[in-house]
Amino acid sequence: MLHLDATAVAPDARRPRMANDEDARPGLSLTSRCLVREGRPWLPVSGELHYTRVPRERWTDRLRLMRAGGITVVSTYVPWLHHEPVRGMVRFDGRYDVGAFVDAARAEGLEVVLRIGPWVHGEMRNGGFPDWVQQAPVAHRTDDPAYLALVREWFARVAGALGSRGTPHALLGIQLENELYDQPGHLRTLKSLAREAGLAAPLWTATAWGGAQLPDPEVLPLWGGYGDGFWVDPGRPWDPTFRAHFFFSDTWDDPGIGADVREADAAAPAPTGSPDAHPHAAALSPWFPAATCELGGGMATAYHRRPRPDALDIAAVAHAKLGSGSAWQGYYMYAGGTNPGAGLEETQATGYPNDMTPLGYDFHAPIGEAGRAAPSHAALRRQHAFIAAFGDRLAPAPSYLPAVRPAGVTDSETLRWAVRADDRGAGFVFIGWHQPHEPLPVHRGAQLRIQTRRGPVVLPSEPVDIPPGTLARWPLGLDIGGAAIDWATASALTVLPGAVPTLVLTEDAGIPVEVVHDGVVHRVEPGGEALRVADALDVLVLSAADAAHSWVVESDVRRLLISHDEVTSDAAGLLSVRSASPRPDVREYVDGGWRALDIGRTDGAGVTASVPFVTVREATPPPAEHGSRDGRQAAPRDDVLHAHAAVYALDVPEATDDAVLRVRWAGDVLQLRVDGETVTDRFWDGSEFVANLHDAGVRPDSRVEVRLLPLRTDSGVHLPADAAERLAAAHTALCALDAVTIDQRALWTEKETPG
Repeated sequence: MLHLDATAVAPDARRPRMANDEDARPGLSLTSRCLVREGRPWLPVSGELHYTRVPRERWTDRLRLMRAGGITVVSTYVPWLHHEPVRGMVRFDGRYDVGAFVDAARAEGLEVVLRIGPWVHGEMRNGGFPDWVQQAPVAHRTDDPAYLALVREWFARVAGALGSRGTPHALLGIQLENELYDQPGHLRTLKSLAREAGLAAPLWTATAWGGAQLPDPEVLPLWGGYGDGFWVDPGRPWDPTFRAHFFFSDTWDDPGIGADVREADAAAPAPTGSPDAHPHAAALSPWFPAATCELGGGMATAYHRRPRPDALDIAAVAHAKLGSGSAWQGYYMYAGGTNPGAGLEETQATGYPNDMTPLGYDFHAPIGEAGRAAPSHAALRRQHAFIAAFGDRLAPAPSYLPAVRPAGVTDSETLRWAVRADDRGAGFVFIGWHQPHEPLPVHRGAQLRIQTRRGPVVLPSEPVDIPPGTLARWPLGLDIGGAAIDWATASALTVLPGAVPTLVLTEDAGIPVEVVHDGVVHRVEPGGEALRVADALDVLVLSAADAAHSWVVESDVRRLLISHDEVTSDAAGLLSVRSASPRPDVREYVDGGWRALDIGRTDGAGVTASVPFVTVREATPPPAEHGSRDGRQAAPRDDVLHAHAAVYALDVPEATDDAVLRVRWAGDVLQLRVDGETVTDRFWDGSEFVANLHDAGVRPDSRVEVRLLPLRTDSGVHLPADAAERLAAAHTALCALDAVTIDQRALWTEKETPG
């Protein structure tokens, strides 16, 4: 039996000046435990979307799909590089209209955090500095008066573009700089300059990882965590700094993020030591709760190293942070995009150790570059539905770790679990039993004994096996509508309103479902009828298969649906479904049963078809190398693709603005070209390439081509295991266009707004 003591009393909450006495917004406050909104604890869920990397006409669609995924806050860089590439030639129109973007987000009910830099990184050229700033004779990112004069101009331009939107009533937060490690005084100065320009928000934040020295309590420290990353060398194995994020822990610092851009050595945390500590780790501030802004919503693809996290990898990191005590779940990226021009990416030629794709910034995000939801959207939105329903209980609740914890980041035997509970012992048991690259075995015979302030709790009733892939959120002492659930061995999803409310749980595959009330154990079959408890609460348990396609819509009335297709809602709560099926199957749980959602087709037609293509030019062997920096391979230049890439002409049919091109391929570099211009690109990592045809500029008379550069078997770039296996099977180089399809969905709209 595994033991955990959840009786320790949390320290009294502190009340910082931030959001309370400084730049306050009525109805919003902050303590050292959590944010409080309208008198209730609030656990925000933020997702990064870069408005300059998304066509303006797509903003609302992206924001609605983010909201459908449970995002409550949209965060974005304000990249100086994109807005003022030439001094004095400033762009705040079209996709660069940051004020209009704030309006669009607020219209969809989302809070906004602006990350105003001036240096932002974001895999951008010069870290987001325009060339004229990068080349200025100043000490960048310091209090050098000549540099501050440039920053003062930039902040004034941003404030002017925002107008009244740059104030606490419209903005939740402003992030200063990014990954600045040893200039706490400079952060104070930037805050002063921003406020001098007329910018203000309840929360002023700064990234804290890498042992950053921050001016406490002038900024709220924000943490990050990625399960894999491009910023290590191609020949290195899965790094300990990535491994650590699949464990529950009371350490929030990560020495790995951005370590290749700074001089500090990311290898400092003992590779086989505890996941809970490393030398030089920055500690939590006593003034602020543990909060994140960069949990990996995916991962960018560098030329030399091409990680491809899957949905469970992404969800497992977020789950570990939530169980560890996170009071703010923030993702980078949540929605991918496309650079708004050539030459704007991070490259070795501009002083960075990595070559990134010139245009594509898909990031393997929950919403990809083409605007389609990835499997990670579903994996995360179940967590976010849980936060929406229980965040007011969870946000102030401390995290408790078990008596026996993993011995290090290579420990694959000790169960990884934690409890978040209030001072009455009510909360949730978190189990995280997944990691990539080195799969975990079945954990045999798990039974937990939790000492709460109301006494001991033992669950399940008999030991159970925990299958790999389990991410569990089991209720503990949960009171809903006057009915108390002692515990359950199914994950909490949401609570539906009604005369008798419904607690919705989801089966954790392979684990028998037990629901306990007043000491009586009820064994529940997932997918069956709801269990009535004390005539005051229904408990509905979704099967794991249905849970994977569940959508919880947060509007005036919370709603639960099952749909394999994308479901979004407008600001009034009216539902829309995007589907390529002749008739979408969307079911809603209403009044104790499931019924088909009454929808009608309002636009477009569903199409899934092969796209014919012809070979215009066969590939020829590329050079053995394209250069390197610090042992990392450089990406081939355009002249190499012009000389050696295979060229395929696609016969693309006329389509609606929803249609995407799906390309299954293998090789090194893909370029999608429209009328002779490259519109987006990708380095191969074994995944499908997806591009929205309308956003790519494809019109009925357009010439559409795909260029594929072969990948040599001796290239030495780091690939996911399946891609590496395919490359190894090639003779000397790999170049294949396996299939091209078009995928277009019709729009279906709810016929009547409920209630």
